[in-house]
Amino acid sequence: MASHETMPHMLSILQEKLSSSSSSFLDTSTVIALCVFFALLCVCIIIGHLLEEHRWANESTTALLLGLCAGAVVLLVSKGHSSRILVFDEDLFFLYLLPPIIFNAGFQVKKKQFFKNFTVILLFGIFGTMISFCLISLGVFGIFKRIGVTTLNVQDYLAIGAIFSATDSVCTLQVL
Repeated sequence: MASHETMPHMLSILQEKLSSSSSSFLDTSTVIALCVFFALLCVCIIIGHLLEEHRWANESTTALLLGLCAGAVVLLVSKGHSSRILVFDEDLFFLYLLPPIIFNAGFQVKKKQFFKNFTVILLFGIFGTMISFCLISLGVFGIFKRIGVTTLNVQDYLAIGAIFSATDSVCTLQVL
């Protein structure tokens, strides 16, 4: 489904949910989940601004640790039961959350440093990926052989190495 077709589809679903009288679209748990999410987002932004001068921890590390603590609190409050707050919606992430993250990471790259170090970045990207590919492929081959998995052929091991050696461009841009 193309992105221009997604918005009318999402609007029709939203309109259907709002017009249905049998189910409440904005029930208490949804409001609480949204409040917790926005509170955590505000805390992450504040911590990020406080850590701008300090290089011992970056914003993504603190956001990850804060999310880990929030998830642990949700699990403790729900007494280990599956919580509706912890449900992950891939469409929401890939369509609405990931594009602004990538745009922000690319927008905040220091252009002068990026183009000054472009050759080094390219070499690290190419050779780092090749080394990672070889090590993962050989490691999986050795581990699978040791545990007795013999149904895979060479192409399967190479495919596993290729899948797991792909790097995240946002992390690369975050370092800059």
